[in-house]
Amino acid sequence: MSLAPYIRAMGRGPSRGRSLTMDEAQDAMAQMLAGTAEASAIGALLMLMRYRGETADEVAGFTQAARAHLAGWRGIGAALDWPSYAAGRSRGLPWFLLSALLVARAGHPVLLHGWNSHQNPIADVKGGIDRLGIRICGTPDTAREALHMSGIAYVPLDALCPPVLSLLKLRDVLGLRSAVNTVCRMLNPAGAGTMVQGVFHPSYRELQQDAAALLGQDNLAVLKGGGGEFERHPGKAVTLYGLAEAEPFTETAPRLIDAHRRLGDSGDDPEHLLDVWHGSVRDDWAEAIIIGTAGLALKALRPALGLTEAEVLAHAQWQSRHQSTAA
Repeated sequence: MSLAPYIRAMGRGPSRGRSLTMDEAQDAMAQMLAGTAEASAIGALLMLMRYRGETADEVAGFTQAARAHLAGWRGIGAALDWPSYAAGRSRGLPWFLLSALLVARAGHPVLLHGWNSHQNPIADVKGGIDRLGIRICGTPDTAREALHMSGIAYVPLDALCPPVLSLLKLRDVLGLRSAVNTVCRMLNPAGAGTMVQGVFHPSYRELQQDAAALLGQDNLAVLKGGGGEFERHPGKAVTLYGLAEAEPFTETAPRLIDAHRRLGDSGDDPEHLLDVWHGSVRDDWAEAIIIGTAGLALKALRPALGLTEAEVLAHAQWQSRHQSTAA
């Protein structure tokens, strides 16, 4: 077993090189995760793929191999898969965490998972999770319990799949992101019927839509979000790519409010997350982010909903958030 045939296939020059098939990509990732591939070959493969541009077949094949390491996480009771792998150097507070809480309290158990590097203290996802009391789980059993008790759980990638984290950390060596960043968003460890994903570069929306279709995903919503997270900018129209009952769609959601601000313009105090959640501080901008993002997640879960219906449902959920309980 070797990565050499795959490196040769991709690297034979502009006119003779080609992308990997789904089966080839699956085998290559299986070798990398098993620890049988040479480090130099791993770097060559990932950077060739980066240079050529990863394809849906490659992402799907890589994801299949990674999911083979996640069998113990299947069936733990998540309705919605919510990955968080953005660096967040340019973003503000992680308001999407409050959106995930809203969705969970609407009766749709949410599994958050991720790993975030190079984050400034304001954007710190792990800190926000701690602050909001979302349970951080290291095993399938604890995640299952958290989903049952509170409807939401967070699993860090180092607990979920250490070999994938090792590949992801190669960014520090190679100096560039790789297809592994995309694969992490596709992991869906619990096998949830619905996934939401944020991207930083718009071209990845269709790539992830196509890869999810190859993997047999039923429902998916992908958007260009704040810093690469699934987080809606309420002052701009946002184009969604995804799958609704396994059928691909593209839809544009109009802006929610007339405001010209960046997502990060919402203060620099991490405690502001809790203040807004508890209602001790009113922040119309933050609430628009939270409700708008939750609305898109609820629409992904319930494709028959119109965009306006989903937003109204999210708003009602926000208003009753302290009385609602997870299913």
